[in-house]
Amino acid sequence: MSVTVAKPSGIPVFQPHDDPDGDCVLARLVADEPSRLGLPWPEGFAGGIAHRLDTQTSGALLVADDPEELVAIREAFASRAFVKTYRFVAAREVPWDANQCSRSIAHDRRRRRRMIVQRGPSTPHRGRWLPAETHFRRLGPCMWEATMRTGVMHQIRVHAAFLGLALAGDRLYGGGPGGFRLHHVGLSGDHWSTSSVPLPAWARV
Repeated sequence: MSVTVAKPSGIPVFQPHDDPDGDCVLARLVADEPSRLGLPWPEGFAGGIAHRLDTQTSGALLVADDPEELVAIREAFASRAFVKTYRFVAAREVPWDANQCSRSIAHDRRRRRRMIVQRGPSTPHRGRWLPAETHFRRLGPCMWEATMRTGVMHQIRVHAAFLGLALAGDRLYGGGPGGFRLHHVGLSGDHWSTSSVPLPAWARV
């Protein structure tokens, strides 16, 4: 059976390229379960970690027990069988309590780290447009829940910014200075779900 690991904000899931011995979720996982290192995990999924979160994002990570289970979990991701739930703090208020964005997302043609939404057929971009849909629901003043089945890089951040709901502290997408607060509450699906992990103090309502 799969397990759930709680990722803290500020550490990456895997070792940084410029610091192979740096702290990360994988290093902590194999320190507790050294036998994971001897299993034939596919490239990019060392230790059985089935998905990623950005370094600044905290929350639940689903980890497979063996390579066969990992393959099945990745197939579930590919078929959009998981609902992914997040919480975040917005930089400003908006006049609505719920909204959704289904605009496709691609890499920004000029800024390597940035993603953009498709505003029209001629929106400049790099690579291909990736389908994405995010639903937003207000939980309190500037506190929001986001749910999605797709999983494009920076999806919540770029969709939220497009709707005027940029994450507080998200300088890349217009949220102002500081570190943004984004927490992955968990995954839910027919065959696998993450167990509960503690919410950061800022995410409690």
